[in-house]
Amino acid sequence: MQILIATNNENKVKEIRRIFDGAKIFSLKDMGINIEVEETGRTFEENALIKARAIYDIVKMPVLSDDSGLSVKALGGRPGIYSARYAGVHGDSNANNLKLLKELDGIADRRAEFVCAVAFKSEKGEFVSTGRVEGEILREECGTDGFGYDPLFYSYELKKSFGNATMEEKNLVSHRSRALKGLKEILLKNNIVFSE
Repeated sequence: MQILIATNNENKVKEIRRIFDGAKIFSLKDMGINIEVEETGRTFEENALIKARAIYDIVKMPVLSDDSGLSVKALGGRPGIYSARYAGVHGDSNANNLKLLKELDGIADRRAEFVCAVAFKSEKGEFVSTGRVEGEILREECGTDGFGYDPLFYSYELKKSFGNATMEEKNLVSHRSRALKGLKEILLKNNIVFSE
């Protein structure tokens, strides 16, 4: 099966390719599509579906999209759906991390979770799966692997920051991995198979 991933984030594409190694995965760049879909939803699930529908309307082939972010308990769930542009500029990980550390300065409860909603749209319908991974926010960045908030997120399951985890370790427990695996199960139950 050929699937278009509705993102320009190469890190996400790499992660999805590793998990869905039986499918032919294309990014927006691979298909020559240069579009930023406006995320007007109020939840990760709504935003993932908005993107999947918009791209599907253009390409008329199976589309997989995601929306993900960090939810910090002491901040009332922020940065949430605004994770990528928390500090004002979309994708400025350094500024986002600095803002997060500043907002948590002096706060003892640093519990957080990464959340990912994955949406799949094809001629056979729309399907959504959500994955979560629990941890806490460190007081300083730890590790250089991963991207975004990974160096600040300490995974309870891995007992290390995502910034210190290999891609293989992260894929075992990550929110995106869990959402994608959940989606695979949903699609199989609906007789949609990813492998060739």
